[in-house]
Amino acid sequence: MRLKDKKVIALVEEEFEDLELWYPVLRLQEEGAEVHLIGKEANKKYIGKYGVPAESKFAFKDINADDYDAILVPGGWAPDKLRRYDEVIEFVKVMDRAKKPIGQICHAGWVLISANILQGKKVTSTPGIKDDMTNAGATWVNEPVVTDGHIISSRRPPDLPQYVKVFADVLAQN
Repeated sequence: MRLKDKKVIALVEEEFEDLELWYPVLRLQEEGAEVHLIGKEANKKYIGKYGVPAESKFAFKDINADDYDAILVPGGWAPDKLRRYDEVIEFVKVMDRAKKPIGQICHAGWVLISANILQGKKVTSTPGIKDDMTNAGATWVNEPVVTDGHIISSRRPPDLPQYVKVFADVLAQN
């Protein structure tokens, strides 16, 4: 299991895109990674856009991002809420400074925009936030998955197989 010693933060908030949270979490767990669902509150059940629940293991205030090897930001409407938490922005900045893998899909780019880490980066996202990404200084491309150093980005659920494979490959090498 190539990811057996890796710890990953998976951010969760109401109205996450169900597949964009669960597909990466389960795939990384299959490869041996320890994935913690982290939300504003510990042990809280958050409900995805399509009704799939996800229970947080820890609250934002309970963890130290330095103890983790990577972070995943799901899409849906959750990113618009997640980017309002100072702790989330700090987690992303910590991962960015340490060049640890940051995975973002669909609307998750909003969190990276709020963390101010996209200047000069090549990324993708749902086309709906293309302007937001470019206004943050990124070069946006319409591809299933884009890797720029430690930032791995993807567009939407049909791209999940490619996205999670690339994310796991980057995490394994890190």
